[in-house]
Amino acid sequence: MALPIYTETRYRIWHYSYLLICGSVFFFLIAPLFVIIPLSFNAEPYIHFSDKMLALDPDGFSLRWYEDMIYGTKNSWGQAMRNSLNIAFFATIGSVVLGTLAALGLSSRYMPYKALIMSILISPMIVPLIISAVAIFFSEARFGMTSTFTGVVLAHIILGTPFVVITVTATLSGFDDSITRAAASLGSNPTNTFFKITMPLIAPGIISGALFAFVTSFDEIVVIMFVGGPDQMTIPYQMWIGLREQLSPTIMAVATCLILMSTLLLLSMELLRRRSQRIRGLEA
Repeated sequence: MALPIYTETRYRIWHYSYLLICGSVFFFLIAPLFVIIPLSFNAEPYIHFSDKMLALDPDGFSLRWYEDMIYGTKNSWGQAMRNSLNIAFFATIGSVVLGTLAALGLSSRYMPYKALIMSILISPMIVPLIISAVAIFFSEARFGMTSTFTGVVLAHIILGTPFVVITVTATLSGFDDSITRAAASLGSNPTNTFFKITMPLIAPGIISGALFAFVTSFDEIVVIMFVGGPDQMTIPYQMWIGLREQLSPTIMAVATCLILMSTLLLLSMELLRRRSQRIRGLEA
């Protein structure tokens, strides 16, 4: 937005200096992305800019690494991608269900020890991940759930639930309880009130929490190293192994897809935030 004509010189200097600082920080943060994305289209099996790429020769570019990522065989990038998506999908569902129920309980005026319960629920976000991984490993090892799909999903549910609790609780903080009381006075039962009134109003918070839970599960590597097995190899774990053992441009292709996914998730959360504000009447 342009500054008014009557703005003093010192304020103009500060305004443009502030924009320059923000632009510099933004460039510093995203500059590495401009290196990763072109390298993912390299036709050669090396992570470098070849002479043909620098000369913009079409023969220097290829989609072979994206094909390797998608159509790879078992225990390869393709299988790791499918594992990550499957684990993240079920972990997100579990996190949304548990987190939403917990947030609804914490929003009740009759819930005792709210601060204590909230601190326990969000503790996986605060405790160092290596400690959580060790605790989850010993807990699941007692029941023989390590190196199983169910054990990995349960571990990721533990990590993703706090994000759903926080986002849904924040949404419920501005919820008008008079709406549910009006529905009850008109004969609506609690289940019908929840699905017809409460759920649509807190949907932006639930979806935002689900996105956070999905990203947390999809990007997790420490816990999967403890509780996962060869059949639960995920994309982050595969990237870590690839960086240590076999450096391949497929890593650049995977990183490019993760960048695009993160960008889409950020845009989705921004749209949900604006929708939530419009519903509450905070934004035109």
